[in-house]
Amino acid sequence: MADASEGTPIWADAMFPDLEGAKAFYGEVLGWTFGESSPEYGGYTRAFADGKAVAAVVPPAPGQEGPSRWCLYLASPDAAATAGRIRENGGTVLLEPTQVGELGTMCLARDPGGVFFGVWQGGTYKGFEATNVPGSFCWAEVVTREPGKADAFFPAVFGYGVKALVDPEGDFKVFDLGRGPVLGRMETTDDSPPEVPSYVQVYWTVADCDAAVAAVRRRGGRLVFGPMTTPFGRFAAVVDPQGAPFAVIDTATTEGEMPSFT
Repeated sequence: MADASEGTPIWADAMFPDLEGAKAFYGEVLGWTFGESSPEYGGYTRAFADGKAVAAVVPPAPGQEGPSRWCLYLASPDAAATAGRIRENGGTVLLEPTQVGELGTMCLARDPGGVFFGVWQGGTYKGFEATNVPGSFCWAEVVTREPGKADAFFPAVFGYGVKALVDPEGDFKVFDLGRGPVLGRMETTDDSPPEVPSYVQVYWTVADCDAAVAAVRRRGGRLVFGPMTTPFGRFAAVVDPQGAPFAVIDTATTEGEMPSFT
């Protein structure tokens, strides 16, 4: 796999206190299988869809317990330089660029509005081995209470162009790298509970959205929104039993005309 362009979503992982519970849940909902845990990396365990690495799960290290959430990593050719731009543009570096053996270099950060994300400078490990097939990454959106800060921060750090959805009733934008959008930005809705922080919503591809939602419920998760059919696919927003939000989308089931962006 070739090096991804700077700012491209390249990997996703999540920390779960109940690692075996997470494996059982995502195994049923997304069809994942799991590799061996890596003791040298704190029990880091890769997830596979049809034999391709698509994500990872890991138990929290002692003293690092916190809410479960998916972390989306954005590609960087120089994690140290990216960390510098994060600071220069009002963000917070939570984990300084750290080399992970020969695999690459990681960094964790928050934007000025509190959106948590990662940076990955690939070494021998380049990131997703598959995308846009069942069980793999499809799309992601920055869901934030402070959209203006996100609109200034992410393009300044990663060089994105910005386009707005032509919709007088909504505030949705996409960040692109010249070859189409790579990341969305959505303002948190008014009905979102105040305790819900700004976050990155990761969309996982599924063959059947309704079946995936049924599996979420069967395994103790809950439905937040949908299922809804759009020009991009039939999707639903859900939360897993350990509190991590995510979305599932069947891109083969569509309805309506594609919206315009300007």
